[in-house]
Amino acid sequence: MQALWMLAAAFFFATMAVCVKFASAHFNMAELVFYRGLLGVLFMWVWARGRGVGLATRYPGMHMWRSLVGVISLGAWFYAIAHLPLATAMTLNYMSSVWIAAFLVGGALLMGLLPASGKTAAGTFQSQGPLVLTVITGFIGVVMMLRPTIEQNQAFAGLIGLMSGMLAAFAYMQVMALARVGEPEVRTVFYFAVGSALAGALGMLVTGLSEWHWRPALWLIPMGVLASLGQLCMTRAYSLAKTRSATLVVANLQYAGIVFGSVYSLVLFGDTIPLIGWAGMALIVASGIAATVLRARAAPGSPAEEH
Repeated sequence: MQALWMLAAAFFFATMAVCVKFASAHFNMAELVFYRGLLGVLFMWVWARGRGVGLATRYPGMHMWRSLVGVISLGAWFYAIAHLPLATAMTLNYMSSVWIAAFLVGGALLMGLLPASGKTAAGTFQSQGPLVLTVITGFIGVVMMLRPTIEQNQAFAGLIGLMSGMLAAFAYMQVMALARVGEPEVRTVFYFAVGSALAGALGMLVTGLSEWHWRPALWLIPMGVLASLGQLCMTRAYSLAKTRSATLVVANLQYAGIVFGSVYSLVLFGDTIPLIGWAGMALIVASGIAATVLRARAAPGSPAEEH
């Protein structure tokens, strides 16, 4: 059952990205972040009341940091969705697992350079060999995916999409920290939505408001609702996964979002991605799955990532 919940989450997130792509033709990024956050606040407030979960927190600083990093990642992802083929934007954002692996390898190598650690950098590099290989493979995939975007003068949007995945990794690690201190996922998602609404409102003071047309504005409602549904389904999937193997299955099924996004990209938007781009996408997915498995062996069990 947990696998079906994760597949539903992946479908909701990919469909949300479709709404973002359509809405981005009529609203700027600050507006999209604001409306996504505002609708998320309302949805999660109703959900928390229905579940009897209090929204008061003892860790406002941790939520502020998670929201700051998450909002920047969200804005970068929305920008990539607006300016890249949907399949490419989805894949670059799902690089977060590879980025986390890169941070782990970098931290281990840094410890190896410290005299008091009792390890050498070379020894640490050798012990982290499989994880290093997944990181290298993932970034080879990135180079292959970004090559078509460079040829189509979309290099900046590609780098922004890559940054969204890196910042999503930081946000994911902060979500894990909040889970370790006992914060319920509903509360974490709620405060992220609050941060998104506030950041979007501040952004609109700079960017201004787009001309309002009610037909394009209809895309904003499913965008916010689908994002909240995706987060709730993902949370449900992880809560039902009671064993290490079940957690691994759930974690890796998140990459179904790339499959759904690719179908939307081809069918709805007629995007053309050359063979090298598809090959790069496959390498990123494979390295992300491998990184998830290797991390789970070291520290089984982790909370859901959020979008």
